[in-house]
Amino acid sequence: MFPTLSDLVPWLPAVDSHSVFVGLGVLAAGIVFTIEKRRRAVTDHRIAYLVLGALVGAAVFARLGTWAQHLDPAKNLSLVDQLAYGNASMLSALVGAWLGVHVAKRLCGYPGRSGDLFAPAVALAMAIGRIGCLLTEKPGTPTGSGWGIVLDPAAAARVGADAGVPLHPSFVYEIAFHLAAFAALWFWLRHRPIAPGETLTLYVAAYAVFRFAVEFVRGNEVVWLGLTRPQLFLLVTIPLLAVRIIWMLRSGRFRADATARSERTVPHEQRA
Repeated sequence: MFPTLSDLVPWLPAVDSHSVFVGLGVLAAGIVFTIEKRRRAVTDHRIAYLVLGALVGAAVFARLGTWAQHLDPAKNLSLVDQLAYGNASMLSALVGAWLGVHVAKRLCGYPGRSGDLFAPAVALAMAIGRIGCLLTEKPGTPTGSGWGIVLDPAAAARVGADAGVPLHPSFVYEIAFHLAAFAALWFWLRHRPIAPGETLTLYVAAYAVFRFAVEFVRGNEVVWLGLTRPQLFLLVTIPLLAVRIIWMLRSGRFRADATARSERTVPHEQRA
């Protein structure tokens, strides 16, 4: 475990490793977002409000997603303490970012779709941010064989894992997924005849299915029917995403003619 950068590299400052990689992820996302915005010739200044909405929504909901986990309120942090010190959830952050963008659109009157701008940026940010999780959090469940991440007693005690037991590198699996998703979005999907905004739908749906599967080796608390809290949340959201994709298929939103129709009816700077 490397809770600070100085634990990782002695000459680096003793700052929180997780926060640094989350910050690097946001920075990389900003660069990718800017490049894609220019490529799509999006010049509407209101796009900045959407970015602000996404950041605020993600920051708030990342904390709220792990609040009120116990039926006994006395076991949960107060709302203020949760927002200040509580654990963060990537799934909740994604939901918060989505809500933040839609609230911002309502407030500033932005009429266009923005998912295609956010999709590759989010995928890269998630990949980089998960490096921070890999360095500081419980790796996963025991692999049951001789391979995996092995923690010493001090590191195991810090994250609540078994010492000397090979554990699944679940965050490595996530990093690989998000890098593959970014590559697919950046080099392929953003050039395909997909209706505006829907590449984000495809990315989120793919991540939802992947995350449900990887939860079995993440080592999170099992709370009901052998499933973790993220899996229970995904049991609701995956069918909704599936319905959305089925509707997209049936309405021809993966065809060039659907994209052309959208381009004829939406001003160029709003096609995101």
